[in-house]
Amino acid sequence: MPTMVAKRKIIEIDRDLCNGCGLCTTACMEGALKLDEEGKAVLVREIYCDGMGACLDVCAPGALKIVEREGEAYDPRVTHAHVLRTRGEEAARQVHGAPLEFHGACPGSRAITIERDPASDERTVPGRSELTQWPVQLHLVSPLAPYLQNADLLVAADCTAFALGSFHQDLLKGKKLVIACPKLDDTRGYVEKMAEILRLNNVRSLTVAVMVVPCCSGLFRMVEDAARQSGTGIAPEVVVVGIDGRIAS
Repeated sequence: MPTMVAKRKIIEIDRDLCNGCGLCTTACMEGALKLDEEGKAVLVREIYCDGMGACLDVCAPGALKIVEREGEAYDPRVTHAHVLRTRGEEAARQVHGAPLEFHGACPGSRAITIERDPASDERTVPGRSELTQWPVQLHLVSPLAPYLQNADLLVAADCTAFALGSFHQDLLKGKKLVIACPKLDDTRGYVEKMAEILRLNNVRSLTVAVMVVPCCSGLFRMVEDAARQSGTGIAPEVVVVGIDGRIAS
C-alpha cells in the first residue's frame, strides 16, 4: 500500500531548545525519535509518529510540540516492524495500533471474525444476531483487524442498539461494527484512530448511527473529522434513532 500524505498531527522539534537528554526517545513507544550526531532529537520517519504526544511530558526544556501539517500518515504495521527490529518483542507490544495478536492483550480484545450462516434468518433463528466480529468498542478495535478490510462500516452510539429493537436487522446486517459514546467515553484519540481505520482498510461505506439527543451528535462530528483526516474521500451517512425506538432520519 503506498504511503499517503495528508494534513495531520505530528511532532515538531526546536533544535535550539533541545538539550540532548534523550528522554523523548525512550518515551516514544513507536521509536519515532532519536538523537543525531549533534546530540539533538530528530524524527526518524514521519510514518512512525502517531501524533499522540507521549514524548511531550518528559521534555523539560519544552523543545517538543505537536503541530498539524502535511505529512506521511502514521502506519502502525510498519511502525510495529520497526520497533520489533530495533527494540525487541516486548517493546513492539506497546506500539499504538499494532496488531492485537502481538500485544499479549486479554482474549476479549483479540480480533475475531464470527461466521454466520446466510441461509438461516429470523424465521428459523428468532432474534438472530448479525454481529460478525469482535471486539466492537472503539478503544479495543485494532485498525489492523483483518475483518475491517473492504468493509461496510457502522459506527454506532452505544444507546442505539437498546433503543432500536430492529438494530441487527435494519442497521447492522452486512456491516462491521464499532461502538462509542461521545459523552461518557474518554474520546481522546478517537478521531485519529477512526482515521487510521479508514485509511488502512479501503472501507466501502460508512454509516453513523446516533440517538436524537443533542450530545450524541458529537459522534457524527468525530467521524466526519476522521473521514477528512483519512484522505480517502469517504462521506459518512447518518441514521438518527429516536428515544421512542423509531428511526427519525
